Amino acid sequence: MTTATNRVVTVDDSAIKVNGKRAELYGGAIHYWRLDRDKWEKILDEIVNLGFTMVSIYIPWEAHEISRGVFDFGQVDPRTDIDAFLTLCEDRGLNIVVRPGPQINSEMTWFGYPKRILDDERLQAKNSSGARAVLNQVPKPIPALSYATDAFFEETALWYDAICKILAKHAVNNGGGIVACQVDNEMAFFFGINAYSGDFSDAALEKYREFLLGKYGTVEGVAKAYGLDRIEDFSNFQPPRRFGRNDQKSIPWYADWSEYREHYLIDSMDRLAGMLRERGLDQIALFHNYPHPLGPGGAASGFTCPFNLPKLEEKLDFVGFDIYSRKHLYNHVKTVASYVVGSSRFPYIPEFIAGVWAWYLHPGDAHDEEFVTKAALMQGIKGFSRYMIVERDKWFFSPIRRDGTVRPMSKMHKTMNTILKGVDFSNLRRRSDVMLLANREYDRLEASSVLVSFPGDFLETPSGFSEYPNRLTTADETFGFDTIVSQEKVNYFNAFNESLKKSGVGYVLSDTDLSPDHWSKYHALVIATEDWLDETTQKALADYAKAGGLLIIGPKVPGLGHTMEPCTVLADTLGVAPGRVSETVQVKVGEGAAIVVPTVEEAKTIGAKIAADVDVTKFTADDDRVDVVVHDDVTDSTHQIVFVCNPTDQPIKTHITVDQLLVSAHELWEDKDLTITDGGLDLELAPYTILIADCKVA
Repeated sequence: MTTATNRVVTVDDSAIKVNGKRAELYGGAIHYWRLDRDKWEKILDEIVNLGFTMVSIYIPWEAHEISRGVFDFGQVDPRTDIDAFLTLCEDRGLNIVVRPGPQINSEMTWFGYPKRILDDERLQAKNSSGARAVLNQVPKPIPALSYATDAFFEETALWYDAICKILAKHAVNNGGGIVACQVDNEMAFFFGINAYSGDFSDAALEKYREFLLGKYGTVEGVAKAYGLDRIEDFSNFQPPRRFGRNDQKSIPWYADWSEYREHYLIDSMDRLAGMLRERGLDQIALFHNYPHPLGPGGAASGFTCPFNLPKLEEKLDFVGFDIYSRKHLYNHVKTVASYVVGSSRFPYIPEFIAGVWAWYLHPGDAHDEEFVTKAALMQGIKGFSRYMIVERDKWFFSPIRRDGTVRPMSKMHKTMNTILKGVDFSNLRRRSDVMLLANREYDRLEASSVLVSFPGDFLETPSGFSEYPNRLTTADETFGFDTIVSQEKVNYFNAFNESLKKSGVGYVLSDTDLSPDHWSKYHALVIATEDWLDETTQKALADYAKAGGLLIIGPKVPGLGHTMEPCTVLADTLGVAPGRVSETVQVKVGEGAAIVVPTVEEAKTIGAKIAADVDVTKFTADDDRVDVVVHDDVTDSTHQIVFVCNPTDQPIKTHITVDQLLVSAHELWEDKDLTITDGGLDLELAPYTILIADCKVA
């Protein structure tokens, strides 16, 4: 990644900046090639009128290529004149985000690729059986591609050679409006979330072996890690192709396959990013969007595999998760948004639902979109792209019609954009004193112990099963330990999560691959731990406590490392024997402390323990169904924005207390003053309501 000191566009402190000045990315997607050219200007004028500051422009290889290496940029079809469209956006002062793929999805039949690319057998991914991997999408299934083969990048180079000449001319460093470029789109093995759906092509397996050598140093090191006497022919060494072993020495074999899948995505995005930089996009921000994780389940901790946001941000400027959700799935929105806020240098939603695709089962309405928008901002999201801001074929009920007229729901978007500008939302910082970490070590095993696969978003199953692994689809195996780790780690994560929420302690989510350098700003760190944990993470947790933090783990103190070798780094630091503790243990560690909780019931009380033992602020409701989040104004210590959420289908009457006495409070959405009693808020919350209170504090 190009260093920040020599870049026009930089990303830091939860902001994207052009020459040191924040560029607001509150906008939405528009598909110029699907719209009549004579409507472009009217549509863009309405985008400005609604208060959006950015347009996200998908640029499909599929729509522009006439034949291999020959492209139409308006010479044949006037709707493909991307150069002219970018100029119109710049004339209106809009920040521009471009998304040239090579994959863009966009409900296109070929997912944005020319059909010849999908037909090229050299470029096709393989599943674990050696057959062609398939993306089950509407309107028809298509082959999944391998991002491990050099031939794929050679073909993509032809597209990048053509499109980047236009994009570089419009980059902000050249006087244009482009501030960021997305590197590909929703890389998730073409929604093959199942660990065994792909990619098992020869090129991918060669890179898998390279990954193992990079991790263990030698072939002998790989053999030792997996409990093998030797590996006769490493050039043919295979990953797991299904789950079928339950011995402890198989754990690193399975977990390493999950980790490799993460690195596969990271390496391919890094290679594409390098190609974009070489073609003139080295001065703007490059980012990626992972598809929304978790299914509808909310805080289940399994949002890590195969998505590694922290490690991908070592290659790109920022990474986000997409959010397509409705008001009854508040926990999903909260979990995904909180994770991005806790993990990314610029918390951004690259695709944020507005309108619906034709086969979506829960179309929702303007109130759904209002609620979900507030829910994401409540967690601390600092930018978003509504998908779609302008409707077109295969997408309906967007705020702007394809003829440039607006729908009634556009009022919601204009109100939100007015509020964001009015309170200068970029200057607000969510109050978070605690970080709850998902344990990627255990998530990787869970991902690899899946037994069945479901087709995912594009063909939702009548049963409602998610394509993401969960206790209904993973093996009930103990691997010789006394519990099913994939289930127990979820139980503890959810118990910790609920306890923190009820206690009123401000907290965010992340995972163990987030650099420990980021942990130090949190007063307490909470993580589920079992019999084993890799040595690097054990040491980082120990160092965090020794440096003055409060570390909460449980139900066990690890005694083994990643390859099941004896590893007691954390146990030695805590002075506690490895294994399951019989009762809550609290010990002094250097300048800090650690608590080991033995049961899920004890985990449900950890929020109160943190509030009692650590200097953290609290903001609570007297009804624990209500969620409260406070944002501080970094420019004014007497100014706070308090979000109050009723995520239920029942009305709630409640009193809200924040860390300082409230002097005044004005609800921004309804534009009305709120009642203050004893320095707190007295509220009557309708079902599925989020209030945004602009407050003065003593």
